[in-house]
Amino acid sequence: MQRHEQRVLPKRERQRLIASVVERTAIGTQQELIDALALAGCRVTQATASRDIRELKLEKIRDPLGRDRYMLPRRERRVDPQQTLRLLLVQFGRSAVAAANLVVLRSEIGSAPAIARALDRLEHPEIIGTLAGDDTCLVVAKDERRARALARELSESLSSG
Repeated sequence: MQRHEQRVLPKRERQRLIASVVERTAIGTQQELIDALALAGCRVTQATASRDIRELKLEKIRDPLGRDRYMLPRRERRVDPQQTLRLLLVQFGRSAVAAANLVVLRSEIGSAPAIARALDRLEHPEIIGTLAGDDTCLVVAKDERRARALARELSESLSSG
């Protein structure tokens, strides 16, 4: 990324830039925000960044992979758990195979906990629980038949990307 000449922006313009940066980039700390603004040519102090975060009412959330991230306040923050799961499976999922009453869901390294969390939030009536490692999530179903149906359902999500 090319670094622009840094200057101090008027408050309104700076806060518009902050909102834009936070929407487009995963910013989890004040220092990351200050650095991103510097790359965009805006020089700010830590005190100014802190005040802008407070005035913009930025919220710190955890993204689907569990990393902290600032987010603009939303009037309606209800996230569709089905959509979250689908996005995670398309992006990080590799395979879903039934084994007895379990579904072994393989994924990219580091993404299994986020997938398990998304499955838990789904409150799927056929899922008793999940257990996640680093790249594997075990999905516990009530019986073998339900595990096969879940594996098919999850496999369809894997290939819908």
